Amino acid sequence: MKTHSVLLWRIVSRLEIVSSYVKIMKHKGVKEMKDNLQFMSAQEAVHLINTGDRVGIGGFIGTGVAEEIHMAIENKYIETNTPQNLTLIYAAGIGDGNGASKGLNHYAHEGLIKRVIGGHWGMAPRLAPLVAENKLEAYNLPQGVITQLIRESAAGHPRLISHVGLGTFVDPDLDGGKLNAVTSEDIVEKIQFDGQDYLAYKTLPIDVAILKGTTADEKGNISLEDEPLTLNVLSFAMNARNNGGKVIVQVEKVVRESSLNPKNVHIPHVLVDAIVVVENKENHMQTFGTQYNEAFIRSDLIVDDKKSIYPLNIRKVIARRSAKTLTQSMKVINYGIGVPEVVANVLSEEGQEDHFIPTIEPGIFGGTPVGGLDFGCSINPDAIIDESYMFDYYDGGGLDIAFLGLAQCDNKGNVNVSKFGPKIAGCGGFINITQNAKKLVFCGTFTAGGLKMEVCDGRLVIVQEGKVKKFTSDVEQITFSGKVAKQNEKSVLYVTERAVFELRKNGLTLIEIAPGIDVERDVLAQMEFTPLISKDLTLMDKAIFKEGPMGLIFHQSKQDMGSDFLTK
Repeated sequence: MKTHSVLLWRIVSRLEIVSSYVKIMKHKGVKEMKDNLQFMSAQEAVHLINTGDRVGIGGFIGTGVAEEIHMAIENKYIETNTPQNLTLIYAAGIGDGNGASKGLNHYAHEGLIKRVIGGHWGMAPRLAPLVAENKLEAYNLPQGVITQLIRESAAGHPRLISHVGLGTFVDPDLDGGKLNAVTSEDIVEKIQFDGQDYLAYKTLPIDVAILKGTTADEKGNISLEDEPLTLNVLSFAMNARNNGGKVIVQVEKVVRESSLNPKNVHIPHVLVDAIVVVENKENHMQTFGTQYNEAFIRSDLIVDDKKSIYPLNIRKVIARRSAKTLTQSMKVINYGIGVPEVVANVLSEEGQEDHFIPTIEPGIFGGTPVGGLDFGCSINPDAIIDESYMFDYYDGGGLDIAFLGLAQCDNKGNVNVSKFGPKIAGCGGFINITQNAKKLVFCGTFTAGGLKMEVCDGRLVIVQEGKVKKFTSDVEQITFSGKVAKQNEKSVLYVTERAVFELRKNGLTLIEIAPGIDVERDVLAQMEFTPLISKDLTLMDKAIFKEGPMGLIFHQSKQDMGSDFLTK
């Protein structure tokens, strides 16, 4: 007992020393540490960023976002008009999506930024007007490509060679990823190897990396034990350091040297230049929606499994029909945001979720994916890996099936989810996922803008038709290429509440309609083109439109509608 008491006293004493140490550092300001490591406030860290720097920003929506540092950069620019002409480089959308000043919205000032290269734009809507008004150079590249570019740049490689993006707006035969007229430099080239087309993306060396961790030790090692995602922190840090730049990391606390488990260190101290110990815990949340949820970072917690039944509405109808495309042979799944998320609810209600392994593009395997500002996280995940390696898995064909959103579709089977007039949503991981999953199911309502429908006793009733036709003559931007999908003989379905289409060799084909729907009035008249109609046109299963479980069971393989693609 005496030995234990002495040991406990030593631990408490060491913690008290560290606490006092940090307080002294914060009181005196910047302090020189081993190997020139500096502990400083966010306001002091901003002075490490110079006009014209290429700034790499870590984060996924609100996870892994060094919010206090981004706030300080905005405040300094407002007060001093410096720094200027920054280039922002990031992979996933970073912000809260509603225009509030979070994440990348802090940089939405003319003069503060000159160029943005990002994977998703919709979470930071304050940037869009600057793009529309040609006040900055803007690129949208696939999220997975950017994560890999950051890693390749760390290794000094000049290009990333990938098939991802062929036939989409990223292809230099179309827009080359450029979003406005002022953006002129070509950063994507088309090349060939062994008679096959590929895209060559210029790598992205950075001058400053702004990252988030949980704990730093005195030496500067960074652990991420409370972070729901590891993202690209190591690739960003290596990129900046190997290109002569600086690495700034926001953390919650500092501990004594050698007190971190080396296997838990995600950023070694040799890569870290400055550490910001956050002053306001509201600027160091796990996500922009949750301060802290232990279930995001553990797999052994017992959580309340009483799940509310999702209401029988249009979204559930679409999700139910989408879920029916699954077979027992499909194991690894990806769910997109919105209607696709409801597919997971359906599988849970039917008691079938254990047959499948959900994945999320920032690096999650297993668990129960969550939505909203927590999207990207999972309750009781099986594994969390770096984002770039998740996209390696996706790009190599690891996904059996993906459920994605459907915003616009044309008669070639092209889908647009990335740009609508001046509104820039961005492609995010959509291109990586849709070009590489073995089977695709696009999920969305048939029309938009005021659509109201009711589900009544096994049939669908249109109360008010939507004002916007989503099946258009030409999509505004090609985020998914029907031509490339057909070349790759990919199985693709387009599921709406009233009609189901399949991409066949001859074109987009109507294969099912909902009970209660008139083909001419409710489907063809609400499209800007006339699709092919299957000679075997059938009604969707009435069980989809009734309360209670619909009897979805995956105890044996089922014949899938898209399985005989080659014969059609």
